[in-house]
Amino acid sequence: MASSMLFVVDQRQFGVVYALGQIKEVITEPGLNIKLPPPFQTVAYIDKRLLTLDSSDTEPMLTAEKQRVVIDWYVRWRISEPSEYIRNVGMDENAGALQLNRVVRNAFQEEINRRTVRELLSTKREALMADVKKEVLEAVRGAKPWGVDVVDVRITRVDYVEAITESVYRRMEAERKRVANELRSTGAAEGEKIRADADRQREITVANAYRDAQKIKGEGDAEAARVYAEAFGKDPQFAQFYRSLDAYKASFNKKSDVMVVDPSSSEFFKAMRNGGSAATAPAAPRK
Repeated sequence: MASSMLFVVDQRQFGVVYALGQIKEVITEPGLNIKLPPPFQTVAYIDKRLLTLDSSDTEPMLTAEKQRVVIDWYVRWRISEPSEYIRNVGMDENAGALQLNRVVRNAFQEEINRRTVRELLSTKREALMADVKKEVLEAVRGAKPWGVDVVDVRITRVDYVEAITESVYRRMEAERKRVANELRSTGAAEGEKIRADADRQREITVANAYRDAQKIKGEGDAEAARVYAEAFGKDPQFAQFYRSLDAYKASFNKKSDVMVVDPSSSEFFKAMRNGGSAATAPAAPRK
């Protein structure tokens, strides 16, 4: 008998005492309490913690430009007045969540109808959530207060409906491909320009090197001719002998070369004959 008269209210709950179906008392503080035994009095509990309501409706909404978008949102709310809540909403938290879901969705629909997609995504998103919260608070604090407090309203996602999303993705893909092809074309043109410039620089460098080489070679040939002329001018007979040796080298540059001549009548061996006689002649005294 005593156990039916005692009950404990947890710190996370409100205790509501009913007498013959009517609210007799609301206990807001945690602790041990006393009531009359059933059926005279009964007790029910309502959650007093901060609750979260997540959107479950995927029905699209229309923006100011008549674009169909789907939004995800959540609401943070709590029961502040258990008596008003029970009289105007229901006996448990689920009843309040169902009605609050309808009010929040209608508020979002009204506010989204006034805004563009760009505003939903960036510039006026915070203002939209503030306006929705204001409308929801006006609804729950109206002629028949719900006994609840709405702490926060947030949008977690804004997206096009699936068909529009696919179209947007295709346009984005086409735009990215266009930019990529443009960059490739620009890169190919720059590459051709660089290669052409490199080829031109190479031709200029080779031409300058060939010019300098020919100049040096000409100067070397001139110096060699001068030296030869100076040397041969001192001894014409040696010069003739030296040129004959060069002629012999040019005539017999391979082992298979054969030449048939008459040494006694050929001018080809004249230097050899003269060279031989010159070799036996006494050398001129050196000054």
